[in-house]
Amino acid sequence: MTPEKVLREGVLEKRSGGLLQLWKKKRCLLGEKGLRLFEASSRGSTRCKELSFEHVKAVECVEWKQRHIYFTVVTDGGAEIDFRCPQEEPSWNADITMALVRYKNQQAVQMVRARHSCRAALQHEAAPASQILGNGTKEPDPQLNLARVEELMAVNSPANGQKAISSCN
Repeated sequence: MTPEKVLREGVLEKRSGGLLQLWKKKRCLLGEKGLRLFEASSRGSTRCKELSFEHVKAVECVEWKQRHIYFTVVTDGGAEIDFRCPQEEPSWNADITMALVRYKNQQAVQMVRARHSCRAALQHEAAPASQILGNGTKEPDPQLNLARVEELMAVNSPANGQKAISSCN
């Protein structure tokens, strides 16, 4: 497996989920599949959290206030993770949004291709031998049950039992 391409690296501040909700600096790596958050104080730290785009719904609430730009990452489960960056580095929210859109589009294209391949294979299998055409292929069955295709393609959701933010490997 090839390593994930890093689209951007830098420091963001993340609001803690604790009682005081303090802003903590995080060294961030934006990749094609998500955002990795490391402790900003230790450059060689291997401890990180990963916010996978698989579990992210949107980047919202972009506000420019005083010296910072504030934005919120919303997960599929409805959790909201608040970030801010200095106005000198204004495009973090746009970069995360664009990477998220690219990731979701790639997933949609892969799903359509998989459905198309599965449907074609099932139609080929479903045609009786008497329907073999002169070119050696079987005629597709227009009455193929789409529910059957969906049933055969059903895959256990990777989100079952997983949190939106996981530990990095």
